Amino acid sequence: MSEPRRPRRPRLPLRLPAWTATLTWKAAVFIAVMCCALAALLGVLVHVAVTNQTVGQARERALSRLDDATKQYEAGGRLGPGAGIDPPGLPDRLRDLAVGGERGTMVGDHDRTPTVWAAGPADGGRAIAVEVDYAQGARTIDGLDRAILGSSVLAIGATLLVGAFAVTRVTRRLHLTARVARRISAGDLDARVHDPRTRDPGRHQDEVATVSGALDTMASSLQGKLLSEQRFTADVAHELRTPLTGLHAAAELLPPGRPTELVRDRVAALRTLTEDLLEISRLDARNERVDLDAVRLAPLAERVVRASGAEVELTVVHDLVVETDGRRLERVLGNLVANALKHGAPPVRLTVDGPVITVRDHGPGFPDYLVEHGPQRFRTEGTTKGHGLGLTIALGQARVVGATLTFTNVAQGTGAVATLTLPSDERPSGDEPDEVRA
Repeated sequence: MSEPRRPRRPRLPLRLPAWTATLTWKAAVFIAVMCCALAALLGVLVHVAVTNQTVGQARERALSRLDDATKQYEAGGRLGPGAGIDPPGLPDRLRDLAVGGERGTMVGDHDRTPTVWAAGPADGGRAIAVEVDYAQGARTIDGLDRAILGSSVLAIGATLLVGAFAVTRVTRRLHLTARVARRISAGDLDARVHDPRTRDPGRHQDEVATVSGALDTMASSLQGKLLSEQRFTADVAHELRTPLTGLHAAAELLPPGRPTELVRDRVAALRTLTEDLLEISRLDARNERVDLDAVRLAPLAERVVRASGAEVELTVVHDLVVETDGRRLERVLGNLVANALKHGAPPVRLTVDGPVITVRDHGPGFPDYLVEHGPQRFRTEGTTKGHGLGLTIALGQARVVGATLTFTNVAQGTGAVATLTLPSDERPSGDEPDEVRA
C-alpha cells in the first residue's frame, strides 16, 4: 500500500525587504542602472572606434608589405622576413581567398602572438602571404578597455554618491512633512513643517516645498476653525449655566405633579448636557492638569459599580496599584458603564485584569463608525437616545491620564467591549483576591 501524497504547500510570493520600497533605494537603483547603461554604451562606442582604427592601420601596413613582396616575387627576388609562399599558420579561409585570385587580410594568432595576415594569388594555385605583428595594437586596445572600465566604475560611484546625497535631502524633507502630518492627525494642531523655502516668497519653490507649505496652510486653517468651534461651544455652555440655574430653582418651586416631573427631568438633562459641553471644551483646550496618586483599581471599580445603581458584574482577575488620577479614571469607567447600561443589554460586566480594564455588554455592539474612527460628539445611530458625549468625554479623559481606550465588538453581534489600558509599572496590591464578583 503506497503512502498518501502529502499536499504541496503553496509557494509564497517573493517579497522584497521593506527598505527596498523607499524612494532613496529606488532612486539609487535607477541612477546605477542608467549610469551602467550609459557607461556600457560609451565604452562600446569607444572600443569599436579605436579597434577599427588600430586594425585598419595594421591592415594597411600588411597590404603595403604584400605589395612589396609580390613585386619581389614577380621579379624573381628573395622574399623578405615575414613573407612567403603558403607559409605555415596562414588561415585556411584567407588562403582559399588568395588562391581564388583575390587579395585580403585577416587578424589572427600565430605562435600565440596577435598577427595581421595579408595574402594574394601566386602562380601554381598557391598564395603569397605576409604577416605583421599586431601585439602592440592588441595591448593598446586591452589597456583602453581597462581604462574605460575603471573610469566607468569611478564615474558610477561618484554619480551614486552625488545622487544619493541629493535624493536623501529630498526624502528627509518628505519624511519631516509626513511626521508633521501624523502629528496633526493625532491632534497636535500646533505642528508645522516650516520649510525654509516657503519663508521667502521670492525664492523658487520645488514640489516638496509646495506640499509643505500647503500642509502648514491646511493645519493653520484647521486649527483656526477648531479653536473657533471650541470657543463657541465653551461660550454657549457658560452662557447657559446662569439661566439653567435659575430655571432649576424655579422648577423646584412648582407644585407636585406629572408636568412638574417632566419639567424637572428636562432641566436636569439640559444641565447635564451643559456640564458635558463645558468638560469637552476643557479637554479640547488641552489645559487639564493631572493629580497623580497611587490608586488601587479594585476599590475604584467597586465605587463605579455602586454609583451606577444597576446590576453590574465586577470581576477582579488581578488587582493593581497604579499612579494615575483617580477622579478622572472613575469618570472614564463611569461613562463606559453608563453607556453599556443605556445602549447595550445585560449582563454588563466590568473586569479588572491588572492595568487592563474592560467593560462589556451583551447588546447589538458599537456602530461601525465608532469602532473605526472612535466616538463622535452629537452622532448616534437610528433612534438611539443620547448625544454621543459620554464616550467622547471618556476618550478625552483617558488621554489626559495617559491611558489607551479602544472599542471593539464581539463576533456575531453579541456585545460591545470597551478596553482601557493604563500605564503601569506593575505594582500589585497587598491583599489581592483571585476573583471577586459584585
